[in-house]
Formats: sequence, structure tokens, C-alpha cells
Amino acid sequence: MVAPNGARRKKHDHPAIPVTIAETVETARQCFEAGAGGLHAHVRDRQGEHVLDAGLYRELLEEMRRAVPKVMVQITTEAVGRCSAQQQRQLVQTVQPAAVSVGMGEMMSDGDECAARRFYHEANERGIAVQHILYEAAELETLFDLTVRGIVPSGPLQLLFVLGRYNKNQQSDPAMLKPFLDVLERSEQAHDWAICAFGVAETRCLEAALKNGGKARVGFENGLHNADGTLAADNAERVREIHAIAHRLSA
Repeated sequence: MVAPNGARRKKHDHPAIPVTIAETVETARQCFEAGAGGLHAHVRDRQGEHVLDAGLYRELLEEMRRAVPKVMVQITTEAVGRCSAQQQRQLVQTVQPAAVSVGMGEMMSDGDECAARRFYHEANERGIAVQHILYEAAELETLFDLTVRGIVPSGPLQLLFVLGRYNKNQQSDPAMLKPFLDVLERSEQAHDWAICAFGVAETRCLEAALKNGGKARVGFENGLHNADGTLAADNAERVREIHAIAHRLSA
């Protein structure tokens, strides 16, 4: 999966970061040709700021269906400290996407477990694939507890382990994966998991995930550099590097 822009970086961080819907669709097309099967999508307002805007997401989804129909599109409810849990839930209820990434901590931030339960179960009933964003192994333990308590539907889960934080100069390390795997091993179910990582070691982190049976989310949301430390020309270049590693490991 490619995450080409995220909520924070702008053109001054890298000129190839897509900001408009047209740029995002074109980036997705290039990344599909480079080997990406999915798009983790953020939308921006006219000032280039991250927003949870149902209209913009619907427009993006329609353009993706027209231009790159084979790419699975996952929208996000990422709050970036500005959007409430209710606003996150409302976005998904309005857009009804095929897939969405949801930060567990953000969704539970208002303490309204009844509303969270309705959200997760309605998404499950409507066939919306929810990927749970987790920043620490302790959050994975909390998520498993939420399934036991019936707030999150039981069954194999889609998980995204974030190795590090969205901090300036964050440098992730493959060793950050082990605490998540230790908790995962205690589950009796085979969960679908992926990682994203930050900094110049992004490629090594993603390779570690692939070697351990996980999946990789790559792109300028998290990292701008190739394995050799050079600045990537665009998102497609990052996808090509990870796709080549995945192909080598599966041979």
C-alpha cells in the first residue's frame, strides 16, 4: 500500500507530494504501475491542510474508480488533534468507503464506548474493512480487550503497527516491531497486519515486516528516502524499491 501524502507534509517538504485530488490520482496510477495494490488516502482543503471532508473523499473515490480501478482505496479518519471522535465516525457513515484506517486511540478518545461499538459494528455489517492504527504494543492489547468486551467485532482484524511517531526527525528501527509481534503471538487468530515506519531506515523496517509475514505501507507520508539514504524522486520510486524486496522474498 502506498501512503503518498499523509496529513502533515507539504510541497516544501518534497515537490512530488500530492496535495490536490488530481495529483493524488496521478500518483496512485504511477504507484500502481510500480507495484502498489492499495492507496492510503488523505484529502486536503484549498490551503493544502488535512481535512475529514466527505465531499472531497467521495470525489477522490470516484476519480480513482475511473482512472485506477484496480487499486483498493482506503480513506482515513486521522484526527491530527483537530477532529473529534464523532467527526471521525460521521465521515465514515457519510462516505461508506470500502476501506478505512482508524486510530484506535483517537476513536476511543471521547470515552463513549457505546458510540464506538455502534461505529465498529455498523462498519462490520456494511462490509467496510477497518484497519486499526496502533502506535504501541499496549494499544494492541487494548484492542484485543475491546474485542473480548464486544466493542470491536471479534474475528481476524486488520492492523497497522506504526513504528515510531509523527515527530520531526523521527527515525524508526526494525527492533520496534518485536513488541507488537510478541503480543500478536498470544492471539489465537491469524490477523492481517502491516507496518509503516519513519526515516532513513524505513526500507529496513518494511523488509522486517515482510520477512515476518506482514505487509508494508510505504510512501511520503512516512519516509522520503531510499534504502541507500538518497532522497526518492517520488512515491513510485519508493514503491518500486519495496516491491522488489517483496518479490525477492517471495521467490
